[in-house]
Amino acid sequence: MQQSTQTGISRFRPTSYCLLPAVLLLLLNALIAPIAGAQTNPPATAPDFQSVIARQASLVTEFEINGLKVLVKRRAGSQTVAVGLFIRGGVENVSASNAGVEAFMLNVASEASANFPRDRMRKETARMGTVIGEGVNYDYSSLSMAATRANFDRSWEIFADVALHPSFTKEDVALVQSRILAGLQGEADDPDGYLQRLQDRVAYVGHPYLNRPEGTAENVGRLTAEDLRAYHQKIMQTSRLLLVIVGDLDAAQLKSRIAASFGKLPRGDYKPQAPPPLSFTSSTVEVTSRTLPTNYIQGLFTAPSITSPDIYPMRVASSLLRDRVFEEVRVKRNLSYAPDAFLRNQSANIGGLYVTAVDANQAVRVMLNEIARLQREPIGRDDINAVIAQFLTTYYIGQETNGAQVAELAQYELIGGGWHNSLVFLEKLRAVTPAEVQRVAQKYMRNIRFVVLGNPQQIDKTVFTGQAGN
Repeated sequence: MQQSTQTGISRFRPTSYCLLPAVLLLLLNALIAPIAGAQTNPPATAPDFQSVIARQASLVTEFEINGLKVLVKRRAGSQTVAVGLFIRGGVENVSASNAGVEAFMLNVASEASANFPRDRMRKETARMGTVIGEGVNYDYSSLSMAATRANFDRSWEIFADVALHPSFTKEDVALVQSRILAGLQGEADDPDGYLQRLQDRVAYVGHPYLNRPEGTAENVGRLTAEDLRAYHQKIMQTSRLLLVIVGDLDAAQLKSRIAASFGKLPRGDYKPQAPPPLSFTSSTVEVTSRTLPTNYIQGLFTAPSITSPDIYPMRVASSLLRDRVFEEVRVKRNLSYAPDAFLRNQSANIGGLYVTAVDANQAVRVMLNEIARLQREPIGRDDINAVIAQFLTTYYIGQETNGAQVAELAQYELIGGGWHNSLVFLEKLRAVTPAEVQRVAQKYMRNIRFVVLGNPQQIDKTVFTGQAGN
């Protein structure tokens, strides 16, 4: 099944899980009780939005060290610590000729450093249960660490050395290079993976996102240890970096430690530049022939960025569409096992439809009819409230770990207008009206760009491009 959202950090792997913070449970109760139409007044002790937001904000300390923005969120009692060092820019940092260099560099850097060669680092991290990983997306990338609180001091020492002094030995480069190339060269063998590559070429033509962060086999195959070393030196400027730490740690004590590790980096003069928004002027369908038992289909439409006020009704609209598509395509008609509607989290954002079906025409016709229904028929307040309640539960279950909270703070700080915006998300979501849901469905869910991997003889293109409102 296709992923429904883009999380941003693909390998942020915390070593343990924490219970949902009590303040978040209180907030959920404050939200869901009115949604459910409670007949009694909430307890006098139930927090209002502003008090909860203020309390959450008070847990986050921000400061700067020689141009390096640092966010520290304290979670009292947490037995783990998550750290993310984020590089701003994403694919804006690369070109068609070197796309993939940042992902390659971070991957090799996480293997070994000057003071912790491969064998030594593996023994120490295995002994402590510490995990160091990396992740990339279109808008930024990260070097991440998850450790127990008891082993944080030593883990931080290793993490800082990996970030600042990666060894880039020829042996490590060759090992990681072969691993990455195997994945890139094997993408065409996986229908879902290949579908994404086909979709990228259609959706991002003429846009910086066309230079995918993972790169190409051709690019990665010609990069050398010297190329990675030079790129690391270029990119490690404090103006390009963001450091986020979540755990039971004191920000004042961390400040001196961070200064000792990262304070001597050059500041640089990097200025963030948001990629241009995507614009689709008409519906299209591209069919790639492949002998498969079923057709793989994905269609994209443009969507508001997470800084836009439209993102809140769009999340509701996308969730409603997902539920309706599942009901109509799978439950009622049994046309597909896993139909989906999704909304991603990108600076130049997209949403879309996904389905695998033998009868592709009927499946897509039903999905487009559900979009048309969202656009034409008024949405009931009860439907919206149910979606919001479901969304809140799913959202906060996903925020249980320290690593997930690092990723959330970073996402809003880097492309969401500042980390404070992550705290007002729920208040904005609950304020969504039925009219707003219908409006964003009409505005964004149109001019869909479809790609199909399967049998061209089974595809009626007029079904895909005949959506009302195009």
